[in-house]
Amino acid sequence: MAGGGVSRKKAPRRLTLLVRCLLDPAPGMYSQTMMRHLPLRSLRAAVSLSLLLFGLFAHSQPFSTMEKKPNPVLCDPDSGVCAVPGQTETAPSRFKAFTPEAKPITVLYFTDPVCSACWCVEPALRKLMATYGGLIDLQTHMGGLLPGWEGFNDGGMTKPADIAPHWEEMGAYFRMPMLGDVWLEDPLMSSYPPSIAFKAAEMQDKHKSMAFLRRMRELVITEKKNITKWPVITEAATDAGLDTARLHADFNGAATALFQADLTLARSLGVRGFPTFIFTDATGARQVVYGARPYAHFEAAVKALVPDAQAAPPPASLEGLFAIHPTWCAEEAAVALGITHAQAEAALQAAEAKEALSALHTRNGSVWRRR
Repeated sequence: MAGGGVSRKKAPRRLTLLVRCLLDPAPGMYSQTMMRHLPLRSLRAAVSLSLLLFGLFAHSQPFSTMEKKPNPVLCDPDSGVCAVPGQTETAPSRFKAFTPEAKPITVLYFTDPVCSACWCVEPALRKLMATYGGLIDLQTHMGGLLPGWEGFNDGGMTKPADIAPHWEEMGAYFRMPMLGDVWLEDPLMSSYPPSIAFKAAEMQDKHKSMAFLRRMRELVITEKKNITKWPVITEAATDAGLDTARLHADFNGAATALFQADLTLARSLGVRGFPTFIFTDATGARQVVYGARPYAHFEAAVKALVPDAQAAPPPASLEGLFAIHPTWCAEEAAVALGITHAQAEAALQAAEAKEALSALHTRNGSVWRRR
């Protein structure tokens, strides 16, 4: 099927029953009335107020006292959502405005470094930014998916090893390379450290912070490395071109407050699953894409807010793709180029054979890198 689309079977019942994840927001979450009438300034200003509040006591709480909630690492492949169990929705608060980036659409992206659904939405997100990035101010916020394992028992999942088969099935379902081995060999006890590291990276450079987040995901999902450990975080930072000494200083400094501000913002907006994308225009009109949805859902959100939006010409070749990002998976290339997964994989393999690309091959798929 063109555009990287695949005809997927319904996810295994075992997977769905073990996960508290939803296809659509619960009743009242992001209602159309709220979407139409909540002013844009309320959404944007929540960030500003959160930063102010947490800046007042950035170092007054040790890391161990940060917010705890049930572990929702398991995600529903049918919905493409990693949801927070038991978290209730709250109406967004209204605060004073702050000056946003001057683009027609602001997108608040709520995510987490170990969110499997967030890895699976990469094909659609990459194409969105390649085609409509000139219209979009993408603001990335951490959601705090995995505070810890203490006291967790959800659907029979009580320990990290229970996550391993879930990741493998998610990868197969979305045709993205995923290994569950890290949960067996060197499991993460929390997703907070890499989340705080991302906020520290943002303090240096917004563009590099996204490359850093991508690299952390590759390390944990395809290379089986524990991204809560500082040497692994440093590896990702080096690959992204960040100043690692400054990253470490900011990680131990203001980044924790910025992370806590993200959690506050997510709660204020009723976000309880990842990935969540909130599209807003200058009038306050709003569209929400919830979960690892196909690219068409993202384009529809843009068109709903800016009907005459013109997509930039998408890359027409692998060379064009690798000029944008250093690494690509087959499904990402398929969606970006508008070809089938098999065609994309064959083209990547051919480029690798010519030594134009290198690749990390796993039993569940590959990641190709420009040389």
